[in-house]
Amino acid sequence: MAQADSPKMGRPTKLTEEIIKQAENYIAGDWMTLGHVMPSAVGLAKVIGVSKKTIYNWADNNDDFLHILAELNTEQEFTLLNNGLTGEFNTAITKLVLTKHDYSDKVAQDVTSSDGSMKPTVIELVGVTNESSAEDTE
Repeated sequence: MAQADSPKMGRPTKLTEEIIKQAENYIAGDWMTLGHVMPSAVGLAKVIGVSKKTIYNWADNNDDFLHILAELNTEQEFTLLNNGLTGEFNTAITKLVLTKHDYSDKVAQDVTSSDGSMKPTVIELVGVTNESSAEDTE
């Protein structure tokens, strides 16, 4: 069993100031110059040369990288909204990706009409008890 004051086991992190700067530049617009349609965590991972899982692990363990990932998500949402509204992006794909940013497509239906002519029908079931059925047979 490891002692509480023993160093953490595992590989040392590859996260450096240079990688943080690369990530900041990616969000600031390098994603466009690299030909990415929109900024994404997987795009950032490819640029930095690590897996997407590593990106999220860094965000869990480093406040600076957590902020970078939050900015990336904001930039992605902004890009999706703008290009979705102008029709530059496919609407179905835009809608799908925006669900990751807490957008939803909900449809509510009301079964009553505004003039009240389509009210729901109420059906009342009346049961027969054993006592009343015995009286009817006599």
